[in-house]
Amino acid sequence: MKAIGLTTYGGPDVLHPVELDLPTPGPGEVRVKVRAAGVNPADAMLRDGSLADWYQGLEPPFIPGMDVAGTIDATGPDLTAPLAVGDEVVGIVDNRGRHGGYSEYVVLPTASVTPKPRHATWEEAASFLMNALTARVALDARDLPAGATLLVTGAAGAVGGYAVQLACADGLRVIAVASRQDESAVRGFGAHEFIDRDEVVTQRVLDLAPGGVDGLVDTAMLHDAITPTVRDGGQIAVLRFWNGTPGRGITVHPINVRNHATDRQTITGLRKLVESGALALRVAGTFPADQAPQAHRQLDKGGLRGRIVLTFPHQADRS
Repeated sequence: MKAIGLTTYGGPDVLHPVELDLPTPGPGEVRVKVRAAGVNPADAMLRDGSLADWYQGLEPPFIPGMDVAGTIDATGPDLTAPLAVGDEVVGIVDNRGRHGGYSEYVVLPTASVTPKPRHATWEEAASFLMNALTARVALDARDLPAGATLLVTGAAGAVGGYAVQLACADGLRVIAVASRQDESAVRGFGAHEFIDRDEVVTQRVLDLAPGGVDGLVDTAMLHDAITPTVRDGGQIAVLRFWNGTPGRGITVHPINVRNHATDRQTITGLRKLVESGALALRVAGTFPADQAPQAHRQLDKGGLRGRIVLTFPHQADRS
């Protein structure tokens, strides 16, 4: 089968087509014929060598990709979910080595798969799951009560936007930080208060929440610059590497979405929220899989509102 991978770390141009053996689903697994695959920052981290320690000892090519949408074309024995050949699904891929979403076919545990949201295109279906699941995990890590105040940085980004939408659905008061040009979109997500990131953000937050916010989802990775906005005994969710010690009884929750890649109940719940209209699907651009380098160049530029998606051509089912 065809996949897009890399044999050496570097810039976008290290991505190239590779041929891999067609995977066979084992017990409790399904094989998905991929129609679309999301392009996430984690993919760029794999590509540029930021995750090299984790891949040490594995033989390339390495295949990026954690978000897929496609059709089940084979099943293994002992399925733990009502899935069948022909079902249209979305799934999250705990990618490692040659196992990744930038592939014509990928094998997944049934716990990582849920039906494709009704009325969503393939590209839309591949754009949301990893980011929404990351946001959901970040919110659940803090377990704030309804009415508590949550600050979300990078609130117009893929994870930040879902954090705002999910937090509002949870009954939290949300203060959102983003670019002024994104105010309308962020307020559309339900944010109660908006702060332009070019303002003196810390003071503006404390003006809105004297004493500090109860929780922080720091998708913009402002780290030490934003921790003064959190009250004593508050909580912070961080999405990447940070070893900060804010003190004042503040708890820091490092978020690793891979640890939740088989949380089928939560994955299914997110799909239902998409179907109900409570979560927005945002595609920032699409590229044929062969143009993965171009997609990564756009990703590296930043400023995306939504996800770039790679598409794989539809082919007849394998016999």
